[in-house]
Amino acid sequence: MIKTTLARLQQKHRTTRYPDGPPPSLPDRYRGRPVIAAGACPEGCRQCADECPTGAITLEGSVGLDLGKCLFCARCEAVCPAQAIRFGRDHQLAASRREDLVLGPEGARLAVELSDRLRRLLGRSLKLRVVSAGGCNACEADTNVLSTVGWDLGRFGIQFVASPRHADGLLITGPVTAAMRPALRKTWEAVPEPKIVIAVGACAISGGPFLGHAEQHDGAASTVPVDLHIPGCPPHPLTILDGLLRLLGRIPEPEAGG
Repeated sequence: MIKTTLARLQQKHRTTRYPDGPPPSLPDRYRGRPVIAAGACPEGCRQCADECPTGAITLEGSVGLDLGKCLFCARCEAVCPAQAIRFGRDHQLAASRREDLVLGPEGARLAVELSDRLRRLLGRSLKLRVVSAGGCNACEADTNVLSTVGWDLGRFGIQFVASPRHADGLLITGPVTAAMRPALRKTWEAVPEPKIVIAVGACAISGGPFLGHAEQHDGAASTVPVDLHIPGCPPHPLTILDGLLRLLGRIPEPEAGG
C-alpha cells in the first residue's frame, strides 16, 4: 500500500485537463483535419481522386473531401503535385449532420449541442451502450481508452453501460454487417425514448474500406438515425471526446475547420 501511494504521488496528475485546459500532445505521425488549398489544384489533374481507396474525393469545380469516407491514409497528399491537400493537426472533426463532413476550401461545420429539450431530459449525464456492428476493434479500442485514468470520461457524466435499457443512446462502430444489422436494430429499439445515436469511425459513417460490399450496409444510418458523426480510421480518443463534449454543450462555440 505504501509503495502504491508513493508511486501515485510520483506520477502526479495524469488526467488530461481538456477542455478546460490545452489538449494533450498528439503523436508526430498524427493526421488530423485535412486542409484544402483553394485554387491550388492543377487543371485536369485527378491523381488524388484516382488514388483514394474509398472515393472520398470529388473534383466538381473545386476539391471536396468527404471526411465520413476518408481513411486518413494520406495517399492523396502523397500523390498531389501541388500539395492542394495536406493533413493538418486539428483533432476537431465531429459533425451533427452527415453533409457537414464534406470538406472544401471553406472548411466544414463542427457538431452542435443537443436541443434544449434533450439536454433537460438527460440532465448532466449521458449513458451509452456501445455496439460493435462488425468493426475491426480499432475504433472500439480508442473508445475504451476514454474510460482510463488518462481521460476519465466519467468526470463529464458520460458512461458506457451494459444494457440498452439503461442507456440514453448508442455509440456504434463498424460498417453494420448483414449479421449485425438485426441486432443493432433491436438494441436501438430497446433504448428508452428520447435517444441519440453516435457513429464513430469511417466504417460506422459510410462503410469505410468495405463501402459497397454486399455483406455490409455502409454504416449505421442504414439502420438507425444518427445524431453525431465522428470520422477517422480510427478516430483518436481526443477526437471522440471532443465530439461527445460538443454534443453536451461543454465546448459551446463550434469552430470552422480548415
